[in-house]
Amino acid sequence: MGRGKFKGKPTGRRQFSTPEEMLAGTSRRPRTFKQEEVEAEENEKSEEESEEESEEDSDGEKRKGTQGIIEIENPNLVKPKNVKAKNVDIEKTTELSRREREEIEKQQAHERYMRLQEQGKTDQAKKDLERLALIRQQRADAAKKREEEKAAKEQKKSEARK
Repeated sequence: MGRGKFKGKPTGRRQFSTPEEMLAGTSRRPRTFKQEEVEAEENEKSEEESEEESEEDSDGEKRKGTQGIIEIENPNLVKPKNVKAKNVDIEKTTELSRREREEIEKQQAHERYMRLQEQGKTDQAKKDLERLALIRQQRADAAKKREEEKAAKEQKKSEARK
């Protein structure tokens, strides 16, 4: 039967181990000599350390690879902070980032400014009120002038009729 356009490799298909096989340690791939040698050394070391760790087993952390063998204090190493749901402190407030904090401060400052603006306490509000008062005064003067002109016109009409 045909295999399609592309021909397979002469080594055959790839075979992947399932997670169950990996946990059980029975993968389809045969182990190399070096891997077996490393496992034998680790087993010997782990037997020696198991006696020591049974006394010191306060950490309770599993270590991968050489971390279990070599004790290193790396100040730059960030340990993962896995917090379980039952251990989460609900009342604890999270700190805001700089941008969020600045945004909130900006909104509060704007609200404060608008309140002062409504009360007429800011410089801009004072200038606006002065301008408004000047405009009202000009309108009142213009209305008064129109009334006087109207009254003068009517007076002329009444004198012309007499």
